[in-house]
Amino acid sequence: MAEQTLRDCHILVVEDEYMLANELRIELGEAGAIVLGPVGTLEGALTMIEAEPHIDGAVVDVNLCGDLAYPAADLLAQRQVPFVFTTGYDQGMIPPRFKHIPRCEKPVDMAKVARAIGRAMHQ
Repeated sequence: MAEQTLRDCHILVVEDEYMLANELRIELGEAGAIVLGPVGTLEGALTMIEAEPHIDGAVVDVNLCGDLAYPAADLLAQRQVPFVFTTGYDQGMIPPRFKHIPRCEKPVDMAKVARAIGRAMHQ
């Protein structure tokens, strides 16, 4: 299913843990996505979102090297880019403006993340 929904879609990966970022890159790539990044800092995420003309969806880790990724999520929302959060935080830590955003709890199942972003993009 993920292969059909992600094929040729530009998916931004915002994740500071190298192994997890790499696993996401591989999983999304195998599903046919064109992976942007990964980027591992809030500054890098903001720069990529502002510079990249075409982003179909994004996978965003809530905590990037101690910085909360909400400014990047706000920018994605402003551009109307669907995204999902990956996080170890419970729902209570997510600001109310993001309560509707799908959240994949860490440790994450890569296939589950691919399905979640596919659903978010095609709703």
